[in-house]
Amino acid sequence: MHSIDYFNHHGQADPRKVAFILRTSITELAVAAGVDQEELQGPQMMSDETQNRLDNLVDVLNKVGPRFATPVMAYHWYRSEPLAGFDGQTAMQLVQAGKAQQVVEYIEAVGAGIFY
Repeated sequence: MHSIDYFNHHGQADPRKVAFILRTSITELAVAAGVDQEELQGPQMMSDETQNRLDNLVDVLNKVGPRFATPVMAYHWYRSEPLAGFDGQTAMQLVQAGKAQQVVEYIEAVGAGIFY
């Protein structure tokens, strides 16, 4: 899987592009990132928090992506696979709680052969 490139030609994050790549809706993308869908739909600039949450979601998918054939498969993992050592929470639940860095570290540890 190639990295998800989700910036428009102005260098701004484009949630519609992410939703298209992941074959999901803006509403579902907002849930997956833990943000208000209105911020992803409107023409206004996203708040820093919303931008960070979207960045975190994409960072996690890009980190785990090489293990999957497509971004859609990585997104399915993100939403549904409980992570060992995190009380059965998924990557999505952890990102929603502001713990994206812990998910990235988990992915890196598993990739290095360290199991939780």
